[in-house]
Amino acid sequence: MKVTLHVHYQTPNHVETFFQSQQLSISEAIIIAEDFIKSGRVKSLHFEDPYDTTLSLKELKQYLEKFKQDPHDITLYFDGGFDHTNGMAGLGIVIYYYQNNKCFRLRKNARVRELVSNNEAEYAALELAIRELEGMAIHHQDITIRGDAKVVINQLLGEWPCLDTVLNQWIDRIEARLEQCHLKPSYDVIGRKLNQEADRLASQALDETYIESMVEIENDPS
Repeated sequence: MKVTLHVHYQTPNHVETFFQSQQLSISEAIIIAEDFIKSGRVKSLHFEDPYDTTLSLKELKQYLEKFKQDPHDITLYFDGGFDHTNGMAGLGIVIYYYQNNKCFRLRKNARVRELVSNNEAEYAALELAIRELEGMAIHHQDITIRGDAKVVINQLLGEWPCLDTVLNQWIDRIEARLEQCHLKPSYDVIGRKLNQEADRLASQALDETYIESMVEIENDPS
């Protein structure tokens, strides 16, 4: 989550003004606020989150401590593949996150019926990842979504039109889930090489090799 800092400032000559920062990470906002306070010229300050909630410095520090204990700094990768010979789809997802100053990687795949195209499999993989975030009780956060499905990501961004009724239904479901959890996504189109973990999981699902794991890792490679 990012916040804006609002400061009511007064000079030694009693000239007053108001400052509003750009969006800052919570840690950055606290550092800057404390620096303002050290000047001895702050009449008042507060923070606002993306949902227009007003927080004091004390409340923001309390939130930061709780935030560290919950999964945060989420980056997810998704990939879907469709086998036209048997009508099966393979879905693969990889989720990196931090919790209690440690980094974790979650991997999962699934094999599903009733899809009709590779693009639909890509959407289904992304929805699977978001459902996984729901299960982890992740909410009110910025998340990064990465995949090599250029069409899918550009349609989700609204930069490319989607004229397919079925795919539009997937878009609606994904956006509804994100909104329900108050998750603000940023989308990155990446090359297949950078998406090879999710791609491999989708292929393994098509081969009926199922993976579901969560491990601590040294660093988030994203």
